[in-house]
Amino acid sequence: MCFCYRHLEVTTQRTIPDFAECMRLLVDELYPDTLRIRVVLDTLNTHKPASLYATEQANRILKRLEFHYTPKPGSCLNMAEIEFSVFSSSILGLPYPR
Repeated sequence: MCFCYRHLEVTTQRTIPDFAECMRLLVDELYPDTLRIRVVLDTLNTHKPASLYATEQANRILKRLEFHYTPKPGSCLNMAEIEFSVFSSSILGLPYPR
């Protein structure tokens, strides 16, 4: 069975340790019983599997993650727009923009 949840994490900097900690948080604390977590990311240079080697449990974490990247042109903006659309339609009850 497949479920779709959203989790947004904002940090003051965009460093490799910040990214690695966010992925550890997903695997260990937010979804500990999930076999495979599909993560949608922009193409920021720190958003790559190699960044997880900043943690001691990189191999364990990587086994449960599946990375999907947005297209390079405007990927950060696209992700933000998608999140705002979902937020406005589901939480605020506003019509979904077409």
